[in-house]
Amino acid sequence: MPPSHDYRSNAGAFAAALRHAWTSVFFLVIGGTYVGIGALAHDFGFSVWWLTASTVIVWAGPAQVILVSSLGTGATLIEAAVAVWLSGIRLFPMVVSLLPLLRDEKRRTAPLILPAHFTSVSMWVESMRMLPDMPRQWRIAYANGLAAGYMLTAMACGVLGFYLAAELPPLLAATLLFLTPMSFLVTTARNSRAMIEKLAFIFGLVIGPVLSYYHVGLDLLWTGIIGGVVAYAICRLRTGFT
Repeated sequence: MPPSHDYRSNAGAFAAALRHAWTSVFFLVIGGTYVGIGALAHDFGFSVWWLTASTVIVWAGPAQVILVSSLGTGATLIEAAVAVWLSGIRLFPMVVSLLPLLRDEKRRTAPLILPAHFTSVSMWVESMRMLPDMPRQWRIAYANGLAAGYMLTAMACGVLGFYLAAELPPLLAATLLFLTPMSFLVTTARNSRAMIEKLAFIFGLVIGPVLSYYHVGLDLLWTGIIGGVVAYAICRLRTGFT
């Protein structure tokens, strides 16, 4: 946590967020993940420029893995687009919860477009942790700085992985891709403080593998819906619906 949030300008807030992004644990997680994604794109025959452009446009590691693997195995553009879209739905609640923290007193919409696109799990986790204690006039610049830092990391490490692909063992590439979900799991556990958050987290750990084992379609989506609803119902019953 910076000793002061008096950044004096949007540029100062943006620069502080860049430093935060490059010194946080997500820097290592995103870097390792995108080395694996870069190697994956190389193995499927995509160019390094295509990899970089898709990183900026898609900006979600799991969705980008879906895009690369689906197109690389012969899926049509429509099929790949639908798959990426369904994967991106998981980010919608994060955008909805983040934008009220970013909206200024004038309630303008235009400045929110860029951070809405930039919203990823890593950026959302750090923004929700840092922004509530920050003066509102610096929040958008800070959120954009966080996202820019993580995106630049992803682009650079994706290029690195692309050119290291010939030397990267398949097992190591798969392990690097696994860093992202594991880091999100640990971060979610750390940030779960309220009872409803802890219950939803526990139910998700139980329900998710069960639905996956039985090959239930959209298992991740149903895990979130079922776990969240059950956790909410238990907390409401516990407080007597008051």
